[in-house]
Amino acid sequence: MAKYESKSLRNLAIIGHGGTGKTSLCESLLYVSGKSERLGRVDDATSVMDFEPEEQKRRGSISSAANFVEWEKHKINFIDTPGDSNFAYDIKCSMSVVENAVVVIDAVGGVEFQTEKVWEVADEFKLPRIIFINRMDKERAIYDTALESIKNKFKKKATPVCLPIGAEDKFNGIVDLIGMKAYVFSDNKGTGKAVDIPAEMKDEVKSLHDSMVEDIAESDDDLMNKYLETGELSAEELKAGLRKGVTSGSFIPIVCGSSIKGIGISMLLDLIVESFASPLDRAPVKGRKPGTDNVEERQPSEDEPFSAIVFKTIADPYAGRLTLFRVFSGKLNSDTPVFNSSKKITEKFGNIFFLEGKSQKPAETLIPGDIAGVAKLKETLTGDTLCNDKNPIVFEKVAVPPPIMSFAIEPKSRGDEDKIATSIHRLEEEDPTIVFSRNLETKEMILSGMGQVHIEVTIEKMKRKFGVEVNLNTPKIPYKETIKGKTNVQGKYKKQSGGRGQFGDCWIDIEPLPRGGGFEFHDKIVGGVIPGQYRPAVEKGIVEAAAKGVIAGYPVVDFKINLTFGSYHTVDSSEMAFKIAGSLAFQKGVLECQPILLEPIVNIEIEVPDEYMGDVIGDLNSRRGRVQGMDAKGSNQIIKGQVPLAEILKYAPDLRSMTSGRGNFTYTHSHYEEVPAYIAEKIIAEYKKDKEEE
Repeated sequence: MAKYESKSLRNLAIIGHGGTGKTSLCESLLYVSGKSERLGRVDDATSVMDFEPEEQKRRGSISSAANFVEWEKHKINFIDTPGDSNFAYDIKCSMSVVENAVVVIDAVGGVEFQTEKVWEVADEFKLPRIIFINRMDKERAIYDTALESIKNKFKKKATPVCLPIGAEDKFNGIVDLIGMKAYVFSDNKGTGKAVDIPAEMKDEVKSLHDSMVEDIAESDDDLMNKYLETGELSAEELKAGLRKGVTSGSFIPIVCGSSIKGIGISMLLDLIVESFASPLDRAPVKGRKPGTDNVEERQPSEDEPFSAIVFKTIADPYAGRLTLFRVFSGKLNSDTPVFNSSKKITEKFGNIFFLEGKSQKPAETLIPGDIAGVAKLKETLTGDTLCNDKNPIVFEKVAVPPPIMSFAIEPKSRGDEDKIATSIHRLEEEDPTIVFSRNLETKEMILSGMGQVHIEVTIEKMKRKFGVEVNLNTPKIPYKETIKGKTNVQGKYKKQSGGRGQFGDCWIDIEPLPRGGGFEFHDKIVGGVIPGQYRPAVEKGIVEAAAKGVIAGYPVVDFKINLTFGSYHTVDSSEMAFKIAGSLAFQKGVLECQPILLEPIVNIEIEVPDEYMGDVIGDLNSRRGRVQGMDAKGSNQIIKGQVPLAEILKYAPDLRSMTSGRGNFTYTHSHYEEVPAYIAEKIIAEYKKDKEEE
């Protein structure tokens, strides 16, 4: 492989909705450029990019993968990203380390919801874009409809620079509106044969060419002046104006083709080389000096101190941890110590390599713009900054979104509990959006993530990589019990079975505390009716009984106890006897104090397009939710409210179904409220039934 300077690098992410053929496009880039000897296919599991068994099983990307091709003396690094919102964090991390994006749109489906989401991320990172309308060879592919959906959804100026010849099974070529030439393709190798522009297309081609020239001219004042004077621009001038418009973000070219047939791929590669930004076009990357708020900058120059950011970690049980990173400044050689400024440690780099899907190509030296990997770093994880220890800098990480769906997990084999924790910890290194916890109240292990697909994929990886199999269950809700009334009650424990007996007798007052008040115990004994050494035992018995619950097996909270009276036996009394007496008094007293169940309430924020707002609010009300306000966000609405946790355990797939996949939400714990009587009765009845069956 030739050595490239930063100006000859092009870094881009392939983004779009799932099923638009992003991975197939990557395979075609590899094949048409001569990097691959055969065209890999997703459907028959021969794809270079979708190499994870879980991806091959699902026929779709679930993890970003990097590769590169060489074209016209340039090196094009590309990252194939998933199209499922379950993996939005991985997508965003990949987009944060490139200068450009190719947005893939299906000629049948047009712009779909995940395309809009990744477009917003591209706006956030100010990425120049090319739109590729793919699958023009498929049944029901309509170019004009796909084009119209682009113009309706995206406010930026998106203009065709080519036109398809035919559609569906008759799609066999394109007209290049810049060079005003037509090409037809007879195989999938991407080499078109120049032909005359079809007579029936000449009027449309002329109209679109003129419109394109006008749009390109608007990107540069000199070009506009010449266009107004002469009414035309040369192909070289068009290409120069196109690059200026694309890199500034004022112009987005639209190309079309078929990744399976190789049509339009060479034109896309030409556009990437001629129009996309190089690493040198990137603005200086800003960070901060470790331990301070002082802003530091790194220019994309080999003369600057070395700096890079980790955008992906792969947990491999055999090869160890693989760390993928992007170089922003300076140079790096293999076997060089590198400072991790995020963790404040030095890591020893072994062999560095360029990424080729699951394969690797050894690299000697990295320069600004290079996307590379290294194996077996000990502590470095996704989001960490790597740099020169004499000139440290910390770059901002991509924020990890909170999980929106949880499952209780239990091992299929006894004794695998510890293996579960260990294997999930390894997977958390790879994917920070996985959250593993233990619910001390329900005694369950909880696995949380970005949706059902995300969690199912995690479980599949756990089985494949670490040999641990688990069952997924709906998590138990951590209800609590409390009281609304007061009482004074006796707890007496007397047992005589020959020899020394057991005797404990206490009277307690029970009354409620305000919500969140916890537990209070007050010793009000006067005159020694219960000796001092036995009184703590009464409290201990109450605490243990409260933890087990009284009406439904959930912890009792927010109550106050006054120990007021009692009696003892000089021989038979003991701490154990008074502990049992306290427990009996508490259980009896709670039943006399209007016991109720409490349930966790969460604050929820739901983002939906305007047209789905009525349905979502109606559904939220049916879940016992309360809408507390709404804010506009572009063409979307943010619905803010509160809802019982029990009602949203499976809300993620329901919301996606309700909003055609366009809605998303987050939630955080707020407080506890009383469970409605009709629901509490069912919970208590189920608890009693389970107790009887034990």
